[in-house]
Amino acid sequence: MKKFLGLILCCAAFASASMIGIDALGEEQTVGGSAAAAGRGFAGGAKTGEAEGLSVVNPARMAFDTKVVFNLNFLMDMYAIESNGDSYFTKNISTPSFNLSFPMGDFGAFGVSLWQHYSSSIRESVVDTLTHADAKIEYSGSIYEIVPTYAVRLPYLRNISLGASVHIVMGSMMRSLTLGPNNDDIADEDIWATNSAELTDYVEGSWEIEHHPAYYSGSVQYRGRQSSFYFSYTTGYTLLNKLDYTLRFSELDTLVPSRIERKVKIPALFATGVNYRLAKRHNVMMDLQWRKWDEDVENVGRSYDMRSTTETQDDFVASIGYQRDGSTLYYDPFLDRVTYRAGAWFKNWYVADVYEVGGSIGAGFPLGRKGISLDLALQGGKRFSESEGNWDEVFFGIRLGLMGIGNWGQSRR
Repeated sequence: MKKFLGLILCCAAFASASMIGIDALGEEQTVGGSAAAAGRGFAGGAKTGEAEGLSVVNPARMAFDTKVVFNLNFLMDMYAIESNGDSYFTKNISTPSFNLSFPMGDFGAFGVSLWQHYSSSIRESVVDTLTHADAKIEYSGSIYEIVPTYAVRLPYLRNISLGASVHIVMGSMMRSLTLGPNNDDIADEDIWATNSAELTDYVEGSWEIEHHPAYYSGSVQYRGRQSSFYFSYTTGYTLLNKLDYTLRFSELDTLVPSRIERKVKIPALFATGVNYRLAKRHNVMMDLQWRKWDEDVENVGRSYDMRSTTETQDDFVASIGYQRDGSTLYYDPFLDRVTYRAGAWFKNWYVADVYEVGGSIGAGFPLGRKGISLDLALQGGKRFSESEGNWDEVFFGIRLGLMGIGNWGQSRR
């Protein structure tokens, strides 16, 4: 049975999103999942400008914005998953983030973000030809955060800003494992004489922070004539997953649900980054994020002799990027108004013995003369797993971001 469930999970992964961490928290969206950040390799947390917008890692950056910024991001991931010499292809579509920020002059800047921090998704059916058993598996989980943010420049040190954000967590988790007979080869009029009973192990619940409404981030940003850098700290917190387990026979719930609580201790996050500007419009940037995990993550599914925990490791993201800012003058040539980006990163996942290497290119295309732009990022890489139960994944992603900027139109002076 344990081997059969392992086969189910393996095949299900090939028809859905990333399988890594599916029983724990799922896949994490780095730095809010914006298309602009992805285009430069998830670097650029220290980059300032008149319309850089909100950063969930560095809230202080927003204080240097002079325009209202709105952006909505979309992601399509495609995976080639390798297991025992075989390769499988799948894809996933999501909306990882939405951001809105308002500069208020000497009173600072205020913004809010809706960010999908972790996600997991699987829906697949598998037939065991040896036992003629039919299995269905479904995972659907998301941890979202609403992030109000405030940032302000210091009164007498205008090149230094402070920022703080509140992360309000919400989300849901559902997992269903169904085992039953495969009656595909039996005529409909004869099914009544077969054993058509199904056994379903079903669990669902919600996410919140234990004993607190939110967790918090704070940062300090310095902006010089050519170089900028920041330091940020995000508090640790404990996620509480309240779950109802039900064992279902066919269409009837024959047992009373068992209610348990799953607790996941998320460690504090340290982040820093630097941006160096060359020849006014060329930027080279580097960022680093780091968390030290002390405890493993309790799994949502332990039925059928499945693993009870996911082992963890210290996770970090080291990224380097480049961006050439586009001209802000509407009458300049279109290609000169386009923003060009490129970057690369190395990521150590929170799941033990899993790491990721990736690269990306991107561009920001101005649309018309009213301050609207379309950000496009193409990213790809490979996730390596050295632990039993996980698989290597080659991934390719397309991110789109629609950005609106509050000062409509620019003209030569």
